[in-house]
Amino acid sequence: MAPPPPPPQWVIDLSSPPASKPKSSGIPDPPGFTPTSTGSKKQQGSSKTVVRAPLTPAEMDTLKLKKAWEVALAPVKQLPMTAIMMYMSGNSLQIFSIMMVGMAFKNPIMGLMATNQAFEKLESEGIKSKITMVKAVYVAMQLLALALGIWKVNGMGLLPTTRSDWLAWETARDPLEIAIPAF
Repeated sequence: MAPPPPPPQWVIDLSSPPASKPKSSGIPDPPGFTPTSTGSKKQQGSSKTVVRAPLTPAEMDTLKLKKAWEVALAPVKQLPMTAIMMYMSGNSLQIFSIMMVGMAFKNPIMGLMATNQAFEKLESEGIKSKITMVKAVYVAMQLLALALGIWKVNGMGLLPTTRSDWLAWETARDPLEIAIPAF
């Protein structure tokens, strides 16, 4: 039986990478570049690394409070885009405008129902009173997003806000005079 054919040249090239080219002395290293050998793990581990001191509970509470404010203000960051999309979709009853209204109601309602879950990881005893204020702001922002959906529904004419929307419950007036035509 014949010996197997030799592997293609690309397989040989991949299994033995080319040697690194010597650095040309005319081009300086970019700022912040530290030359390390890519093949040696010892040199990478022994390089100088800055070890941070562990955070104190007060610093951790401050960081958690900052993150809580970011979570609380996130719904407001979506409002301009949602408002533009609602404006561009028009006031007629079409599938796109109905989907926009559905999402305008679904997202804030789901956010309101998940308020405690949104701040669950950020709560601690040191900032419990401050987190309550942040939660109140979060709820207010979700209500603002819900008001945007209500504005769109009103613009589409789906809210019964005019007298003609309630004609079924109107009673006929009793006339004070009756005019009978004479022929």
